[in-house]
Amino acid sequence: MPATNTEAPTRGAIADSSLPPMKIFAVPSPTPPARSNRDIARDFADLAFTMESGRELPVMTRFEGPITVRVTGKPPAGLSPDLTRLLYRLRTEAGIDITQTKDKSANITIEAVSRNDIRRNLPQAACFVAPNISSLSQYRSARRTSKTNWALMESREKIAIFLPNDTSPQEVRDCLHEELAQALGPLNDLYRLSDSVFNDDNVHAVLTGFDMTILRAYYDPALANGMSRDQVSARLPSVLARINPRGQNRSPHYAKSTSRDWISAIQTALGPGAGPVVRRNAANQALAIAQREGWNDHRLGFSYFALGRLMQSVDADKAHTYFLYADRAYRQSPNTAPHRAFVATQLAAYAVSAGRGQEAQNLISPHLSVAARHENAVLLSTLMLLRAESLDLLERSTEASQVRLDSLGWARYGFGPDWAVRAKLREIAALNPLNGRY
Repeated sequence: MPATNTEAPTRGAIADSSLPPMKIFAVPSPTPPARSNRDIARDFADLAFTMESGRELPVMTRFEGPITVRVTGKPPAGLSPDLTRLLYRLRTEAGIDITQTKDKSANITIEAVSRNDIRRNLPQAACFVAPNISSLSQYRSARRTSKTNWALMESREKIAIFLPNDTSPQEVRDCLHEELAQALGPLNDLYRLSDSVFNDDNVHAVLTGFDMTILRAYYDPALANGMSRDQVSARLPSVLARINPRGQNRSPHYAKSTSRDWISAIQTALGPGAGPVVRRNAANQALAIAQREGWNDHRLGFSYFALGRLMQSVDADKAHTYFLYADRAYRQSPNTAPHRAFVATQLAAYAVSAGRGQEAQNLISPHLSVAARHENAVLLSTLMLLRAESLDLLERSTEASQVRLDSLGWARYGFGPDWAVRAKLREIAALNPLNGRY
C-alpha cells in the first residue's frame, strides 16, 4: 500500500534454473474505456489536481516537447524489454513523443536500486517517483525541501523513478508502468476507478485503455502547463470528444467519491505496521463504511475481499463467506473481470482443500483468459496451479502435470527466483487433501 505521510506518488534477478523458461506477455490487449466522457473528465480533474495524500495541486504540470528516458543503477535483466514495450505503447496508444536514451540530460531517470534502499527513504513504498532530481542520493538531501515539492512546480523537466532491482520481474514491471505514468501525468490514485492502475487496490498490473486515454488527454495540444483546474475542465469536453468519441453518447455514472476514513481503514488493514487484530478491526471498519456509504461497486467488493484475506488464518469458513460476498458485489459492478479472478483464486483454493475438484474447475476456467489479457502472471500461474490440483482430484493426472508444467514459466515471471516459485508450488499443493507429492 502507498505511504500516507508523503507527497511521493508510489506503488507498492533470476539465476540459472532447472525450471522451464520464463514466459512474458509480448502483445498487449488493452480495451478502450467503457464509460461516459463526462465521467472521464471528472476522473481526469481529480487525478491531475490532487495528490495521493489529498493535497490539492494549484496548476497542471507536464513535460513539453519530446521526452527522453534513461536507466541507471543496477537494472534487472527484465527491465529493458519491459521498458521498450511500455515506451512503444505510450507512443502508439497515448500519442506521447517519448524515447529511451543514455544521455545524462534525460528528462526521466529510472534508477534501479534495492528494496532496502527504497524502504530506507519511504518505508511503505515498493517504488516511487520524485521531481527535480535524477538519483536516490539527490532525493535524500532534497526530500524535505521545496525542490521536491510537487505543489510548487510550474512544469516538468526532470523526474526520477526508483524501482527495486531485487524482486520479481512482474513487480518491477508493475512499478515501471505506474511510476512512469505518474512521472508523465496524474499523481493521484482513486479507489473509485475500477479499470485503472491509478488505484491503490493494485488489481491492474499494467496501464489500461482508460489510463492511456487519460495520458493522451494529458498531452493534448489544447492543454498546457500552468492551467488551473477550471481552465482544464473547460477544455476537456472537446478534447475527450476528439480522442474518445465512443464516450460521447454514454450516460454518466457519477460514482461517489471515496471517503478518507475508508481509505485510512483499508490502508491500515492491508498496509505494513499493524498487528493482526488491528488489521481485522480496520477491515471491518472499511466494510461498515462501504455499506454506510451505499456503495454497490468494486469498493464494496474490495472491502469484503480484504476482510476475507485477513480472516483466513482465523476462520476459513467465515473468510470463504466474505469471498462469496466479494464476488457478488463485483458481479454487480462493471469492469471487474480481474477483480473476480482474484476472488476466484480464494474460492478455488477453498474448494480444492475440501476435495471438490469439479467445483474448483468451474471456478477457475472462466478467469484464465482474464488473467492473461490483463498480463498478470502471478494471478495466471496461481489459477493454473490450482487447476492442476483440481485435475489431480478428478484423477486426471496426466493433464494436471501438463498444466502444472505450463504454469511454471508464468510463475517465474510473477514470483521471480526458483525458491519463490517452488514455495508457491508447495503452498498450492498443500491445499490438496490427497496430495503427498511435496
